[in-house]
Amino acid sequence: MSIVVTGATGHLGQLVIEGLLEKVPAAEIVALARSEEKAGALAARGVQVRIADHDRPHTLAGAFNLGDKVLLISGTEVGKRVAQHQAVVDAARTAGVALLAYTSILHAPQADFMIGRDHQATEGSILTSGLPFVLLRNGFYTESYLSDFSAILRSGRIESNAGNGKVASASRADFAAAAVTALTEGGHAGRAYELSGDTAWTFADLAAEITRQSDTKVSYHAVTSEERRTALLQAGLPEAIADLIVDIDEGIARGLVADTAPDDLTRLIGRRTTPLAESVANTLKAL
Repeated sequence: MSIVVTGATGHLGQLVIEGLLEKVPAAEIVALARSEEKAGALAARGVQVRIADHDRPHTLAGAFNLGDKVLLISGTEVGKRVAQHQAVVDAARTAGVALLAYTSILHAPQADFMIGRDHQATEGSILTSGLPFVLLRNGFYTESYLSDFSAILRSGRIESNAGNGKVASASRADFAAAAVTALTEGGHAGRAYELSGDTAWTFADLAAEITRQSDTKVSYHAVTSEERRTALLQAGLPEAIADLIVDIDEGIARGLVADTAPDDLTRLIGRRTTPLAESVANTLKAL
């Protein structure tokens, strides 16, 4: 039996692999990747590498073996994810894996924004597959709001159509640690975990924290959805991505990712989640 991680060379996948290496022998870990080149560093550490592409379902035929535990990390390609995830579910069912874990979205059944629909479809596919499963309903990654840190500092501005909505985010390392727990410990099959940070913050809170740590005045500007969409298009984003971002922030305004209960993430990782201030500090150090 092996533990197989899809998207193993991505940000979350790499963190999951690191966590697994602390708990199980490298030879029991499988990294699923699209190319050997991308997974070369993992192979050098003794991790098995299997090449597969979710867009080419036939390549998944040998990706899983009977009794494997599989972590399906949700894809990022808008418009493709449902089919990609279905290909993994089908291959896992054919192989007879012992557990299929999936990184879904916080409160997936109630998530009424666009990205929620993709996760709802995949959860439905998993539930009807007959496979033992665990649903890791991840909230938002704090790093997603700090990826343009240099630009925020240059402009002194954070802009969103989320209003005063709150985000109960956590770090990718927190979510990765939860996945490692679900994959290496018993008793998680059949569970759906609502994973969010211990504290919810507003975009005004984020601006204030960046100001405090960077000595650069950063302000939050609440804009309308149409104003936000126009700005994103002017910045060169494709229309589909702009619409997705606007839709997500509208969801934040409705409180869809503000819930800090029921403390599933803290209980799975055995510690408090990474505070916003710590994530800001780590980002500043990396500049």
